[in-house]
Amino acid sequence: MATPGTVDIPELLDRQNISGYQIRVAALCAAVVFLDGFDTQVIGNLIPSIIAEFKVTRPAMGPVGVAGLLGLMIGALALGPLADKIGRRAVIIGSTLAFGVMTLLTGLLAESVTGLVVLRFFTGLGLGGAMPNSIAMTAEYAPRRRQATMVMVMFCGFPIGAAFAGFVSAFLIPAFGWRSMLYLGGVLPIVLVPLLLAELPESIRHLVLQGNQTARVATILARIAPALAIPQGTRFAIGEEHGRGVPVGHLFREGRAAPTVLLWIVFFMSLLNIFLINFWLPTLTHDAGIALTIANMSTGLFQAGGVVSTLLGGRAVDAYGAYRVLSPAYFLAALAIGALGFAVVSPPLLLIVATVAGFCLIGGQTGVNALASTFYPTFIRSTGVGWALGIGRIGSLAGPGVGAILIAWRWPTTGIFILGGIAALLAAIALFAMGQTQAARVQLEAQPSPAPGE
Repeated sequence: MATPGTVDIPELLDRQNISGYQIRVAALCAAVVFLDGFDTQVIGNLIPSIIAEFKVTRPAMGPVGVAGLLGLMIGALALGPLADKIGRRAVIIGSTLAFGVMTLLTGLLAESVTGLVVLRFFTGLGLGGAMPNSIAMTAEYAPRRRQATMVMVMFCGFPIGAAFAGFVSAFLIPAFGWRSMLYLGGVLPIVLVPLLLAELPESIRHLVLQGNQTARVATILARIAPALAIPQGTRFAIGEEHGRGVPVGHLFREGRAAPTVLLWIVFFMSLLNIFLINFWLPTLTHDAGIALTIANMSTGLFQAGGVVSTLLGGRAVDAYGAYRVLSPAYFLAALAIGALGFAVVSPPLLLIVATVAGFCLIGGQTGVNALASTFYPTFIRSTGVGWALGIGRIGSLAGPGVGAILIAWRWPTTGIFILGGIAALLAAIALFAMGQTQAARVQLEAQPSPAPGE
């Protein structure tokens, strides 16, 4: 308690054990991110069936993927600042409803590639708003000593949702056609919305910043710590700076300009690599003589390595600091990605190297999601996360395109993956440099040490 009659919310959360209520908030955010992963990935699983039905070429489907990613980028850039103004809860619920409805409409209405492009763009807008605000919400209900762990574990919902789309499509498409996947991907978010309306609270830190939500803050605290006595008339604070004006502008004030740009470089390079590998790894390795089943398995293990790293990495980030853990992780990712082109001489070696690459790269990306959520103060947290993800989406758009250009130029497989390794190395350098900035050092010094026995 900062002063008599005043409760500092972050300090209070740091003194409490993580409650079932906080876990429930993170689980609801994980459910949103799971469906986000499902609906983001599902279109890729449908392309062969759509090509057969619409009788179009493979290149003709390229704009469908681009439209979805463009919508994701715009949604992340626009809806992050909106959430910092009106609250996380409304944007999370509205985004979930939007991408659910648009996915369902895609299944019902899409009769041409042009129709798919338009519908996937609007689906992407909803998807772009869901993820950054789920990350911000989870971070704001977590004690600072465990923010990275809770955010990274919550974010596991995304790759699990993407993997689930792949597994389910293997059964649903042969039995019911490709549209059945879109019906499922649309109905599930719509069904989740009533649960979110009933159970998902507003961010407690956002409520404190509003200054006139004392009763709601007290109600939430009573659910987090039922044994805590909160006298009537208690005031709440979060011990952070407040800001007025355009939220994006605050990303470049108070010493945040350099680390913000460096963080954007990390997101851009990281997502460029993830989408380059996801899109081209099976094709390039198969062209190099690897059996198609092994080539596809390497991509699956790339994702699986990322899930394992995410589950393990949160505690390491909380214990040793994001910069000390994530910069070496990206350096190792650079070595592993660069080695992919050489590993095609041996299927077992390819599977091992792909797993290590996913462990370092996808785990690193999940870690920088957590870093973005803890680096920015509450009043611009969704803006900071949303813009970092939005810039990263430009990288995700560039990744498959860069691969296609290099293949058209007849670059060798080794050269393409070495270039990917260089991109990961640049991310490692940017993270190291970010950790040396004054704003990052201040943020690290503010992190409490883990409680004894944790």
